[in-house]
Amino acid sequence: MMVPSHNNIIPKSFLLVAFVLLFTGLSFGLIGALQYVMPGILKDGFSFQKVRPLHVSSVVFWIIFGAIGTVLTYLQEHGTAKNYSHSLLKLQFVIFVITVAAILISYLTGNFGGREYWEFPPYLAIPLIAGWLLFLINFIRSVSSFKNQPVYFWMWLTGIFFFLFTFLESYLWIFPFFAENIIKDMTIQWKSYGSMVGSWNMLIYGSGIFLMDKISGSKDYSKSKMAFGLYFLGLFNLMFNWGHHIYTLPTAAFVKYISYAVSMTELFIFGKIIYDWKSSITTAQKYFNRQSYMFMVAADAWVFLTLSLAICMSVPAINLYTHGTHITVAHTMGATIGINSMLLFAFASDILTAPSSKFIRIWFWIINISLFVFWISLIIAGVYKSIWQMSAVQQPFGNMMRGLHPFFVIFFISGIVLATGLVAVSVLMIKRSFVRATASRNDLIANVQ
Repeated sequence: MMVPSHNNIIPKSFLLVAFVLLFTGLSFGLIGALQYVMPGILKDGFSFQKVRPLHVSSVVFWIIFGAIGTVLTYLQEHGTAKNYSHSLLKLQFVIFVITVAAILISYLTGNFGGREYWEFPPYLAIPLIAGWLLFLINFIRSVSSFKNQPVYFWMWLTGIFFFLFTFLESYLWIFPFFAENIIKDMTIQWKSYGSMVGSWNMLIYGSGIFLMDKISGSKDYSKSKMAFGLYFLGLFNLMFNWGHHIYTLPTAAFVKYISYAVSMTELFIFGKIIYDWKSSITTAQKYFNRQSYMFMVAADAWVFLTLSLAICMSVPAINLYTHGTHITVAHTMGATIGINSMLLFAFASDILTAPSSKFIRIWFWIINISLFVFWISLIIAGVYKSIWQMSAVQQPFGNMMRGLHPFFVIFFISGIVLATGLVAVSVLMIKRSFVRATASRNDLIANVQ
């Protein structure tokens, strides 16, 4: 279905802002990595206290903006755009852009007051909630019927609703009833953050299934039992998989048991769906869509690697050692860059209609190789730290960190290469999509004349 061009402007704007946030997140991530290699550097203007939230929030918003832009675009391609409110959509975009800018400025000026992902002052959460409500309203209003919808539609709806729910839940700490009980406070915080990740994964994984349908020209996958099995397990994951974050807290054991079982399943089934789809399409289809397909295959590989690490981390006896080490960071990086970012690049390549390029293919391999080195260096550093923190004879923290210095150097160098590759692919995609759009517009004008 062809969508009116004005309806594409805001979704594509979300994607373009997402790339800006990716660049911001990578920049501050490299500064943070440099501070591991050279402790104390830039501490006056960019202390690690500022750099960490600047990096984390920028990357989180890269995923959120990218997911929103993708869902809004694919929802229209799904054929449910007739009731769309362009004015509300524009208002949502303006609210989000202004609020995210205010958040980053608050970090730069040292104005904190929140928790972990959301270390900005709590009042800045209000416009984010308002903007997300507009997103939910726009999505629901665009749907003519809820009957016989494919699985990606339900994944999008679930992701939008549960993100709003978990985001609100993450602010329960502002109430004394929760804040005055440290166990209750920590449990709710870690639970809400774990479920929140599952919420945006719903948006991204749902978009992945839509793109698979689009490339293969069939809806067999989005209406298959396996796909709906993924959906319900993903929903279960949203509710209970966070439990491995609180193994060290004295909470109900049954929640931990359920989370352990659920964590073994979701990514495995998603990976199986991609694998089955990959083997079913023709060579010609692979070639025609090779750029999006290429990033989808990379995500599939990182699903396997991230799942392998997640299985280890979800075993309580191992989690006792890995909790709070660089292994947790490696898992986050594998999921954030290897899975989420590879899928977002696949979506961007499709939505921005960026033609395939040999330079993108070269950078694609550089990105994935450097990410693997980056990932392995974090895991090794995490193993050393886990041994240190569980050792009966405790060595000074400074000695342990000096022992990890070679791995931090590898981590930093591979991070530079990785960041360069991600920026290069982003710029090439944006540039080539603009060139193509300009050429199409010129052809249209010539035909009219």
